[in-house]
Amino acid sequence: MKTNFLILLFLAMYNVLSAQLEEDQIKITLNKYIEGTSYNNPEMVMEAFYEKANLFLSHKEKKLWIMPIKEYAAGLKSREKGKFNGRTGSILSVDIENDIATAKAEILIPKGELRFIDIFLLKKIEGKWKIISKAATRTN
Repeated sequence: MKTNFLILLFLAMYNVLSAQLEEDQIKITLNKYIEGTSYNNPEMVMEAFYEKANLFLSHKEKKLWIMPIKEYAAGLKSREKGKFNGRTGSILSVDIENDIATAKAEILIPKGELRFIDIFLLKKIEGKWKIISKAATRTN
């Protein structure tokens, strides 16, 4: 009986640790996007995304602005790489189901007093978490 209890306890602890490890890996991926956009690093941004991912963005003149990740990352190349541009982000939530996950982040751009909420769809591809889609809305 004691052995069965210890086995169940070990399995429960393993599941908790495994879930935490997956969440940590997802946060690493999300932070590549956040840091890459804050420091004008297109390569870091591309590391976070699946190469064919699309971003669904807010635009005052379009009801839906769809941008491929390669085009989005290329837009960072015109800025000084490694220089902090004032943009900050924080991860608000992560929800994981097997090899897919959703995440929510707040993005602040003090210049212009802008606040965005980003919703990410991620998938574990070949052992790595990748953002396969992102939608953003401006909240102010």
